[in-house]
Amino acid sequence: MGELEGAYRVLQTPGARLGTAAPAGVSTLEPGQGPPAGAARPAARTHLHVQLLDDSVELFDVEPKCDGQVLLAQVWQRLNLIECDYFGLEFQNVQSCWIWLEPMKPIIRQVQRPKNAVLRLAVKFFPPDPGQLQEEYTRYLFALQLKRDLLEERLTCTDTTAALLASHLLQAEVGDSDEVLVLEHLRTHEYVPRQERALHRILAFHRELAGQTPAESDFQVLEIARKLDMYGIRFHSASDREGAKIKLAVSHTGVLVFQSSTRINTFNWSRLRKLSFKRKRFLIKLHPEVHGPYQDTVEFVLGSRDECKSFWKTCVEHHAFFRLSDQPKPKARAVLFSRGSSFRYSGRTQKQLADYVKGGGMKRAPYERRHSKTRMSLRALKVVLPRQSISFSEGVRTPVTPSPTAASFCSAPASPPAPPGPRDFQVGGGSSEMGPPVPGARWPATERSSMATAQLPRLPALQPHQGLSMESPQPSPSTQRSPQGLSPQGPSPILGPILADAAGARMDDQEEPRCKCVPTDEAYFIAKEILATERTYLKDLEVITVWFRSAVVKADAMPADLRTLLFSNIDPIYEFHRGFLREVEQRLVLWEESSSTQATGSHQRIGDILLRNMLQLKALTGHFQRLHEILTELEAASRRLRGLEALRRDFELQKVCYLPLNAFLLKPLQRLRYYRLLLRRLCAPVPGDPDPHGQDHADLRGALQAITEVASELQHSLVQLESLQKLTELQRDLVGIESLVAPGRELVREGCLLKLTRKGLQQRMFFLFSDMLLYASRDAAGSSHFRTRGLLPLRGMLVEDRESEWSVPHCFTIYAARKTIVVAASTQLEKAKWLHDLNAAIDAIKTGSTPAPPARVLCPLPRRFSDEASLEPESEDAAGGARGSVAAGGQPHASSSAHVCWCRQTSVSRADHSAAGENQLSGYLLRKFKNSSGWQKLWVVFTNFCLFFYKTHQDNHPLASLPLLGYSVSLPRDTDGIHKEHVFKLQFKSHVYFFRAESKYTLRRWMEVIERASASAGRAGTPEEEA
Repeated sequence: MGELEGAYRVLQTPGARLGTAAPAGVSTLEPGQGPPAGAARPAARTHLHVQLLDDSVELFDVEPKCDGQVLLAQVWQRLNLIECDYFGLEFQNVQSCWIWLEPMKPIIRQVQRPKNAVLRLAVKFFPPDPGQLQEEYTRYLFALQLKRDLLEERLTCTDTTAALLASHLLQAEVGDSDEVLVLEHLRTHEYVPRQERALHRILAFHRELAGQTPAESDFQVLEIARKLDMYGIRFHSASDREGAKIKLAVSHTGVLVFQSSTRINTFNWSRLRKLSFKRKRFLIKLHPEVHGPYQDTVEFVLGSRDECKSFWKTCVEHHAFFRLSDQPKPKARAVLFSRGSSFRYSGRTQKQLADYVKGGGMKRAPYERRHSKTRMSLRALKVVLPRQSISFSEGVRTPVTPSPTAASFCSAPASPPAPPGPRDFQVGGGSSEMGPPVPGARWPATERSSMATAQLPRLPALQPHQGLSMESPQPSPSTQRSPQGLSPQGPSPILGPILADAAGARMDDQEEPRCKCVPTDEAYFIAKEILATERTYLKDLEVITVWFRSAVVKADAMPADLRTLLFSNIDPIYEFHRGFLREVEQRLVLWEESSSTQATGSHQRIGDILLRNMLQLKALTGHFQRLHEILTELEAASRRLRGLEALRRDFELQKVCYLPLNAFLLKPLQRLRYYRLLLRRLCAPVPGDPDPHGQDHADLRGALQAITEVASELQHSLVQLESLQKLTELQRDLVGIESLVAPGRELVREGCLLKLTRKGLQQRMFFLFSDMLLYASRDAAGSSHFRTRGLLPLRGMLVEDRESEWSVPHCFTIYAARKTIVVAASTQLEKAKWLHDLNAAIDAIKTGSTPAPPARVLCPLPRRFSDEASLEPESEDAAGGARGSVAAGGQPHASSSAHVCWCRQTSVSRADHSAAGENQLSGYLLRKFKNSSGWQKLWVVFTNFCLFFYKTHQDNHPLASLPLLGYSVSLPRDTDGIHKEHVFKLQFKSHVYFFRAESKYTLRRWMEVIERASASAGRAGTPEEEA
């Protein structure tokens, strides 16, 4: 039976039913007058008890029949809580389960016996990054919530991590007190279960936190807690179709499935088409796979219908809060019959809340900590957190277009009006800030030791439960996006691969308020570049340490000794860069803070951090040197074991592996050359430098010397690894050839040339090695492989420029031992490059400076191409010849240099590949198409001659890519109609893109690295972009 809402029938008295007169009683009104028409007995009010996060209990006077929003509004007003949408009130139902108070439902219909019930303030939505919390008071309440979860054993972790969390909480409450007072405090206040056993660890950690302010302690608590598997997790007991006991939870990423305390699967929001429940069955409908014939549905059974509905409501709210840019629209109430629940999320989304706080929607007021009794000043409340994105003087203001998943998942939500506030939306993560130390507090404002800052947060990661063990890999703390259990592959969380539809566009006639003051010196922007590229580099390492490890553990196809060799050398490098990134983030926060307050001090430098970490890199030299052995063993095992080969092939098809797997093994050594490049810039003399011989410059020079020594020692290993990686990549791209990898063989140049055949000029892909010249054509089967057409040894080869004989522009003749071919380049510049490299390789063979590989490892030609002396009769649609073992090697990456050279009819040399490893860049840019009027804010990564576009730096895989070979970079002309500053233009024929940087330095750096990558390419060909 349905329930009647809002209709209450007044019962008549017996006398009224019989028609008797109402008792007159004693009246003071004049004759003929009656009581006012609207007079009624005042509604009964109830005192509700609400337990706050500091365990204090407040009384609130409300009407029982009013909606939950009335009580919530009173709580937010009394606490003066600005970022209130992260929180909620929870209470225990009849089954003693904690459920959330619904804002749009009367309290009396939710809470039984409100007078006796105690509601509890709690965090409802846990963001993935504490930097998204812009208010210091909000972070303080989050820290109290984590303290509660730690005590209630919801936030499970190792004893060391629990002690570290307790030490930060203790520092926030008692500060730098004497150890006797700290012990007395610990006797009366409990932070972790079984605190007596961890007492010595807590005290040891607390001694190293001297000088840390309460706000810094809160931030460290959030930083440590967010790396834990149980961060923000509330379990709901369930079972799967087979009856196995599991636990369900929901987070910012999607619906999580646990078995005991181990996460076994993650259903990302992007994978979900619909969530529903039927009685006590919870149903998840997934989007169909790329080649799937049907749509998959996953079913879980919960304890009761009420539990199932409660969990479904929690999922709906999390999806709306984290995924939508605007409030869901209310669902129209049916006139006669209604089907399904009308529940919708009724608060502001995370994006709306961030914009509201940035616009100063509420007046900030001091607050008081319960234990520290420190009154926070208004200046301390104007906080500046670690920035999640670049602050532009102009950004995207229109809302992000929800993805089809979001549109269908919450197609008709109901929402009440949000609290008043500005509704200027901005695409991308807004910049968040951390404020200065508290002026009036008794905690010293001096900076804490940088080494302690770097080491302490790393301790949890080294424990078996948290660390990068062989069985439970975890992403980096600064960029954590949880892998989908043991199935990291999954659809993009955005609309699709078309970048133009990935985010909303901002019109040029809209303006944005000016952002806060930022430093203007070049050292600051170089440090910021290190931060941006370090985030990208850490995500690249996670491809191996997290995603590939997860696939290896699931498939169990890699030998144990190879697995140990791989991860025992990659994990220490990964751990080092996690700590380095954390130090750079904290230093930039302090740097920006001191610039905003027009203060100068020890925070406006980066040399001490670079010196300390560059010296620590020397200890990792052995791990760097073993990367060549790892790649060699991995290739040998892949050829020997079909299961491992299939594992690599399937993994490289995943979106997270946006480069060939071997290319990620190159990243650590290439990163060393990048550090050396930026340190040379930092050490260069700057005109007007007030202290060119100060301590920071001495530290920078020491760091440059340290990284130069490490890079020089590993230079030979890097050259070998680059050569081996390129040969293994070509081995997979080429069909019809075997054993391309041979001792002494190196790739000199690869590119596209036109070869003269009986049917005229035919496009061919040429590969010049140190001992041979190989040419191929695109495989006729429609794949991206190249089919080998011929092989010419360099010994005895002669190259002549006889263009006048053939009447073909930019042609030259190659005379081999048994064959002569005529080829033509696309431009005169391309022709000159090929002639120079061919003659240099031939001279090296003659002088013996390049030893030829043994004959047994030279690539055997397919049987149909054994006659080298004859002219080529084949055309592009010729039948496929014999295929080597690499035919089953999987689809190569379309952004690889060989395929881009084929499409753009250009070439790339060995020196170009080496320079590309050094010239890598990443950061936020605003992008605009030639004929569009709006700008998109994107996280852009430049590597391997290609731009990769992400929505934010936390995304695991790119939305799209743009190969830059053949593109020209320049400043916009007046005819382009671009009237903004710091804009550069990319053009290839009719394809034009505009990108806007945040500063003059950033503009110069982007143009510099792109020009170096695209300068070697020709300007002809058919573009084939991925974007």
